[in-house]
Amino acid sequence: MRHSPTSAGVQVRRLPYGFSPHHVGELRQAESSRGIVMILHGGFWRSHRTLDMTAPMAEALTLRGFDTWNVEYRRGSRGTWSETLSDVAAAFDHIEALADEYSLNTERILLFGHSAGGHLAAWCAGRSATASRHGATPPPLPVHGLVTAGAVLDLAAGAREGIGEDAVVEFLDGGPEDVPERYAEADPVRRVPTNVPTYCVHSAKDERVPFGQSVRYIRAARQAGDDISLIAARGNHTDCITVGHIDFELVVHGLEELASMAPRHAGRDAP
Repeated sequence: MRHSPTSAGVQVRRLPYGFSPHHVGELRQAESSRGIVMILHGGFWRSHRTLDMTAPMAEALTLRGFDTWNVEYRRGSRGTWSETLSDVAAAFDHIEALADEYSLNTERILLFGHSAGGHLAAWCAGRSATASRHGATPPPLPVHGLVTAGAVLDLAAGAREGIGEDAVVEFLDGGPEDVPERYAEADPVRRVPTNVPTYCVHSAKDERVPFGQSVRYIRAARQAGDDISLIAARGNHTDCITVGHIDFELVVHGLEELASMAPRHAGRDAP
């Protein structure tokens, strides 16, 4: 475990959640927590991006009163599509152990993901509902809210549109006609309802992920009965994770709203 202070004095604990060098996350704890936010960075499922991309955001959210769990995962040449998904699930489930060791309050656990990380966050949010539909064992902890930002939420459409220089086809090693079973398992738009209150932050000016990705997902989720809303951003693809930008404030607003909605009786009592 590595401890390091940031420029703002927020302590960072770099902690493992599995066996791989990429099974790590950074835990930051607020002085008075309003909830836990697990953060998933983007990068079109390729290895050139890391959790450093969302570290400033994690620090800012911690200073705003959220405990944050900013996680890494295998991706690109470092892991298959199924290993990427299993890593995200493992990182989320590890919150239970973190709560025991660091006295975290699990009554409000939120997910945030940007770009491809938004895909992973939405996929993770749907695990419990998917398990229920298939008679499987649900995750040990519930997700109380989800915020995506500039997210890839319709993988089949993304493959056809060539999003991220054919990033979806590269991630799943084939198109929807080639490996339909992979799209059935990995595509968030095919896993609704999640039964998780959701805000999708997206800008019509997004130059990397088309605005229609969120629109189609919201339409499908609403038809399935989910409580989901669009928050219209104004800037480019990364402005929603740029601390100080108005689009970042929209993300914070969404997280604060979801934290206020989460049931106060769930999980353990605050220490």
